[in-house]
Amino acid sequence: MTQRIFILGVPVDDVTEVEAVTHIDAFIRNGAPHQVVTLNPEFIMSAQADTRIMRILNLASLSTPDGTGVMWAARYLGSPLRERVTGVALVDRLAATAARRGWRIFFLGAAPGVAEGAAKQLQKRYPRLIVAGCYAGSPQIADESHIHAQIQGTQTDILLVAYGHPAQELWIARNQPVLGIPVAIGVGGTFDELTGAVKPAPEWMHELGIKWLWRVLLQPTRLRRIVTAVIKFPLAVIRAGRPIRP
Repeated sequence: MTQRIFILGVPVDDVTEVEAVTHIDAFIRNGAPHQVVTLNPEFIMSAQADTRIMRILNLASLSTPDGTGVMWAARYLGSPLRERVTGVALVDRLAATAARRGWRIFFLGAAPGVAEGAAKQLQKRYPRLIVAGCYAGSPQIADESHIHAQIQGTQTDILLVAYGHPAQELWIARNQPVLGIPVAIGVGGTFDELTGAVKPAPEWMHELGIKWLWRVLLQPTRLRRIVTAVIKFPLAVIRAGRPIRP
């Protein structure tokens, strides 16, 4: 059994990339709908203010630790996690496994043409990867029936949804039961990173845990989100205090 800890009431699973793929393999074989979340501090903070998000995160079949803030919080609370599992890394590893297993992946979201670009990049790396479909669409309820028409009949095993948080998590919670897809994952800006639309941070920034600074430099409009992740979130964790252990 995977160890699951809670940060400000939100669950996160102590899994490695390899273990996350193993869980997803089991979800696909099971066939029932499973929602996978790549958890970062912004998700946790949004759950504090929105009971819908809190419920979705608590019902997720798998919640991977994406973000250095989540790793830090787990250590601070005395339950360190073994490995950070980012959305980009998870999607790449899933594509590699899908190419071997014959899983079919549908790419949904981002700006027009970006999903197709991400799919092509992954097919270059893994030529046997089966792309069930690509569509931008929107997270608006009015667009859902049209999106259903794009996905139904594609025999999709994994649905990657890139509408950003919390829109993508809300979209999956509403639509995955209707579509009956075994695995749906909110992947945020992963398609943009795969296509090079957003230049990845230098490796040394990843190692120092300051990828957020790179994002602010490239996209100043993200400043508010970064403040939530690097200031408000740590303060909330510290104020909540460490759990009392027997």
